[in-house]
Order: sequence, then C-alpha cells, then structure tokens
Amino acid sequence: MEALLHLIIGNGEKNQEKRNFIWNIIGSFLYAFASMVLSIAVVQIAGEDAGGIFTFAFTTFGQHMFMVAYFGIRPFQITDTGNQYSFGDYLGLRHITCAAAMATGFGYVMINGYTFEKTAVVLLMVAYKVIDALADTYEAEFQRSGRLYLTGKSNAFRTLLSVSVFLTVLASTKVLVTASVAAVAAQIAGFLIFDVLVIRKLPEIDWISQAGKKFRLFKDNALLFLSAVLDFYIFSASKYAIERCMADRDMAVYGAIFMPTSVINLVAGFVIRPYLTKLALSWELGEVKRYVRTIGQLAGIIAALSVLAVGGAWFLGIPVLSLLYSNIGYALRECRPALVMIIIGGALNAYMNLFYYALVIMKLQPFIFTIYGIVGALAVLISTPFVISGGIFGGALAYTILTGTLAAMFGLVVLFGVIKKVRSKH
Repeated sequence: MEALLHLIIGNGEKNQEKRNFIWNIIGSFLYAFASMVLSIAVVQIAGEDAGGIFTFAFTTFGQHMFMVAYFGIRPFQITDTGNQYSFGDYLGLRHITCAAAMATGFGYVMINGYTFEKTAVVLLMVAYKVIDALADTYEAEFQRSGRLYLTGKSNAFRTLLSVSVFLTVLASTKVLVTASVAAVAAQIAGFLIFDVLVIRKLPEIDWISQAGKKFRLFKDNALLFLSAVLDFYIFSASKYAIERCMADRDMAVYGAIFMPTSVINLVAGFVIRPYLTKLALSWELGEVKRYVRTIGQLAGIIAALSVLAVGGAWFLGIPVLSLLYSNIGYALRECRPALVMIIIGGALNAYMNLFYYALVIMKLQPFIFTIYGIVGALAVLISTPFVISGGIFGGALAYTILTGTLAAMFGLVVLFGVIKKVRSKH
C-alpha cells in the first residue's frame, strides 16, 4: 500500500503543472464517460425498462442527492486561497450534508411507492453518489493545495474500479440490484484508497475544525447550496417530468438523447476548471482586464465547440446513438429534432457554468440564488406541461429554454459586477 500511495502522489513538484493538466483531463473524461457507458450497458444487458430505472436513479435523482451532499461548497473551497477555513471545517460540514442527502433519498422513495427493484436501485445509487460527494471534499483540497493531478487520479481510478465491478456483475447476473450493490462496495473501496489514504500522506493539511467554524461555513455557503440544488432541479426538471408522465422505457430514450450533454459538460470542465484559481487571483488583485479577457477566451472556445457539437448531432447523432442503444433504436429514429435541441441546451448550460463560477469568484452569491429561484419557478411551470403536450421533444425544449434563461441572466450580472468594479477604481 505504501508503494501504491507513493506512485499515486509522485515526486514532489516535478512537472506538477503538466501533471495537473493531463490528469484533470483523464479524470474528468472517465468520470463523464462512466455515465454514458453505464446507461448504455444497462439498456443493452438488462433491457429498456431497467435502463430507464437506472437512468433516473443514477443520472437524475441520485445526482440530485449528490448536489444536496455537495452543498455547493467546491467552488468556495478551491478558491479559498487564503485558508479562511480548514480542511477539517469543510470535511465536517460535508459529513452533515451527506447524512442529509441519504435521509432525503430514503424519504423520497418511501413516498413514491416504487417497486422493490426501483426502490433498491434508487437508494443504492443515492449511496453511490453520496460517497462521490464525500470524496469531492478531499479532491477539492487536493486542488486548493495545487495538486489538481491528485483530483484527476482519484476521479480516474475510483471510476474505473466501480464501473468495472458494476459491469462485470451486471453481465454475469443480469440483475440490476446485485450490480448496484457491487458498485457501491467498489466505490467505498476506491474512496478509502485514492482519497482518504492519499490525503494523509500530504503535508500541511489542517484537519482541525474550530468551534463554530462549520456553522459559519454553513452560513457562508447556504445560498450556494440552495443554488446548487435549484440548478440541478432546473437541469433535470424535464427528466423528472418524463419519469412522472411517461413510461420507464421513455426515460431510457430521453436519457439516450440527453447523453451528449455529458460530453459538452466534460469539454466545458476541461476548458474552465484549470483556470478557476487564476481567475480568483486576478479578481482579488484587481486585474479586471485580465479577468474579463480570460472569461472571453473561455466563452469563445465554448462557442466554437458548440457549433461543432450541433452539426455533429444533426448529421451523426441519431445513427451513432442507435448503434450504441440498439435495443431502443426504433424509438430514437424520431428524436433528431429533440437531440439537436438538447445539444443547444447543453451549450447554453456550459455558458451558465462559466458565468456561475465567475459570480462565485466575484462574491455575488445573492444574485445567483435570486436567479435560480426565478428560473426554478419557471421550471415548475413549464416542464410538465411541455412533456404532456410534446413528449420527448417537449422535454428537450423546456430544458433549452431553462438553460438559456440562466445563462443570459448570469451573464448580465457578471457584466454588472465588472462595471461596478471598474467604477470603484476610478
């Protein structure tokens, strides 16, 4: 184990910036790729109804409970370059939020009256995602200490371990519940090895949490937490509407055409994440022109990639998805307009994430929460009616309207904050 930990951590500062870049790409890619592989595998191995159950459990409700456990803290933690709070403070609060997420998940399945299989799979995927959120605290600390490569390695190795175990058990048993149990066990093992044991080998990690600090951290991040939960509700409102109004197999189809948004979010993560600490330092030092220029460069890259994504979706999207999801290929043939609409919505979501991080760095969290509240109310109003009237395309249209509204409102507040900062200097 000592040899393994030494191999993971590597040799001090040697080539650290290069390692940060490479391992961030590898970890982010595998993490995003896992959702695609698992959803496809369940549909192909266990059938379209099981695929719909898993899609909802893993990518929708399970991920929503991840956001509850996540508490919106990561952007705050990785930009806390002055060490206002210790790692012990962040970890202590995350223990509380993880317990709250598990309790919420249990309550949700109890009031919905699901079958035994759906109840078990949903709860197990909630557990899987909650462990992921706990690991995120360690990975954020890796990044805050300048070791983004350890974050990438943890993402990569934990994902490979849990996905491999899940697929092996699913292929041999064809039982989704059994495979889900195995995946949770593998996730726990990966968390212990690649996060807990690794961080204990690092110097200058402050494990002490002083009295009252967790409560102060809670207050500092309460709006970010509510914003994160609302954000994911907005992102998933169309999925909830389809799960509520249509059959499990329709959820599998919608999950299939929604899958390419993971690629867009992955690319956005590649582009944005390495620049967050630099953006934070630029803003703190008052280098407004540099700050704006960096955001503009990131926005331009996202725009170019989005054009490529929309073109690829129109010409190649349905043939490729039908090949991957052969069990539901008959239903995908009618979904090209919905797929393109979702790709556009995914591009707008990438812009929303860029502006969101900018607002966190600018300490404009109250505006974030207000905007999420407005768009969250809009999601409640339009998602179910759109699905009832338009089916899968209606869900895609609702998703694009919501992400576009968020991106536009966040962008306007970023502009407002920059103008205010410039005026304050003159």
